[in-house]
Formats: sequence, structure tokens, C-alpha cells
Amino acid sequence: MDKVQDFGRQGRVADAPSGHWVYRLLRPSAWPYAQLARWDRPIGWWLLLWPCWWSLAMAASAQNVSSPFWGAASKTGETYSALSPPAIVVLFVAELLLFMIGAIAMRGAGCTWNDLIDRKIDAQVARTRSRPLPSGQVSGKQALSFIIAQALLGLAVLMGFAFLPLLVLGVPSGWALATILTGIASLVIVAIYPFAKRITNWPQSVLGLAFSWGALMGWQVWHGSLDWPPLALYAGAVLWTIGYDTIYAHQDKEDDALVGVRSTARLFGDRTGWALIWLYSGALVFFALAFSLAKVPLPAFAGLVAAGLHMARQIRTLDIDDPDQCLALFRSNKRIGWLVFFGLLGGWGWAALSPYI
Repeated sequence: MDKVQDFGRQGRVADAPSGHWVYRLLRPSAWPYAQLARWDRPIGWWLLLWPCWWSLAMAASAQNVSSPFWGAASKTGETYSALSPPAIVVLFVAELLLFMIGAIAMRGAGCTWNDLIDRKIDAQVARTRSRPLPSGQVSGKQALSFIIAQALLGLAVLMGFAFLPLLVLGVPSGWALATILTGIASLVIVAIYPFAKRITNWPQSVLGLAFSWGALMGWQVWHGSLDWPPLALYAGAVLWTIGYDTIYAHQDKEDDALVGVRSTARLFGDRTGWALIWLYSGALVFFALAFSLAKVPLPAFAGLVAAGLHMARQIRTLDIDDPDQCLALFRSNKRIGWLVFFGLLGGWGWAALSPYI
């Protein structure tokens, strides 16, 4: 197989494996676009996806929830609860799949936008100088066209969220519009992020605001409105994102210092372990608050306990001067996503089956 990157001439993209399916199935001419969208590094869209799935599972398992923002019980939630269990499961799975497609599309669009803005900086960083834009494999106009194509796919997903319940359940069109507008609003934060690392030591907080947006969307698409539980979940997800991306940023801290890129990795330095204790602890507190406000079944909290143990392991083993280990610990946050999600599913299943046990 052809070499995916000319590492000797352009440098090495540390987390772009040559054996990925992208390079086996796609034509070489498509490889630069796959790299722009990070299709060869799925951890990013998984981390974007988890708040979406958590919020949807929390919304589906929430008990006796009303919306103080809208002054009435959720119309969609009430309608869903009147459906047969198989129909509810089918709708739930359909929305999980829509979120997955949307996460892949919008993570790709966000990464392409970030690379477009950062192409001059990336050319000076060892880990990123072989990316398609700084290496000249893709032009700025081509990258912009690719962003638009991915954003249109994301818009199609939003339309799917809005009109699936409209067509099947007869939910009013105002609810559909609210879902679309909530999704589009996230683009403002996505657009700002590449510039944050130039003006603040906390660019990871801006990334957290963008990557955690799904915590609002999952509840929105199930209940038709926002409420306190998804807001608490959103706050927790922001802290979680700041934590894991701080670990990730330690890979580039030396190059970042040379080119003037700011990050929480540089800000915290040797105090990163203590910072992670506060960030991850805060995330768990907000997650627990969200679950409590949503009145999810008690077994769901087991997932938070397991996630907390995994976070503690990350903090205990972290070596901020070992880039390979930082990357491995960053990627391990996918397991936290599964633990919290399975906890919510387990609680939902337990509540559904308990009347028959």
C-alpha cells in the first residue's frame, strides 16, 4: 500500500494510523479529505457523540419531568410514553443513529475549519505539519467547500431530528424549529474555537462548550424543550472535555510555546494532576446533579461510579512528559462514555422491568 504520509519530508501526524480502513477503502485522492475530517481518528467524533447519547438516554429514562422553561410537561415525552415499548425503542435507536451521523459530520467540519485557520501554525508543529493544508495537499478553497458539504450533512441530520417525530407523532412545527435552531446555534462556538488558542489560556473551555452541545440536543429531541437536567449535564460535560483535552494538549506543549499557542496544558504545567482532580470531580458532581434532577432510576448512578474510578486512574497514571501516554489516556475517555451510557441504559431497563419482577 502507498505511504499515507511522507514522514521524512513532512513530519509525522502522531495519531493518524496508516492501517486504518480509510486508506484501504478510499482512493488515494480522497485521503487528504479523510485526514481533514479525521475519519482515520474516530476518537474525536466519539467524544463529541457521548454527551448526545447521554442526554438522549437520560431524557428517555427521566421520570415525571416537567419543563420550567416552557411551563408544561414535555409534549413529546408524554407522547413517547404513550407508545408501545417496541416503538419507543425503535425511535430511540433511530435517534442514536442520527446523532452518530451528525457527530461524524460536524466533527469533520469543525476539524477542517480548525485546520484551515491554523494552517500556518500547523506548519511549525512537528505533529501537525504533515496535515493536508500545511503540506499543500488541499487548497484553502477546497477545504472550505468540504466544510460546507459536511455542514449540509449536519443540517440534514437536524431536519431528521425535527421531522421524524413530526411525521410519526404529530408534534407541532414550533418544536421542530426549536430543535433546528438549537443545533445551528452551536456553530457560533465552533467558529470561535480556532481563534481562542491565540487569545486565552483556556481554549479547552471553548472546545468544551462546543463538544458538549449534544448534552442539550439529546434532551431537546426527546422532550421538545430544554430543562435543568440537560443544563447540568452540559456543565459536567464541559468540565470533562477541558480535562481530557488538557491531557491531549500536553503532546504539543513545547511546540505550542515556540509558536505562541496557548492551552490549559501550558497553564497548568506540573499542576495538571491537581487541575484534573478538580475538573473531573466537578464533572461527576454535575452529572450526578443532572441524573437527580431528571429522576433517572438509581442503577444509572452505577455508571457514574465506574466512570469516576476510570478518571481517578487517568490522574494517577498520567505522565505529562510522555506524549504517547498522553494520547493513550486521552483516547481512553471513550470508555468513560460507554460507562455512563450503559449506566443510563441499565437504569432505564431496570425501571421498565421492575413492575414484572
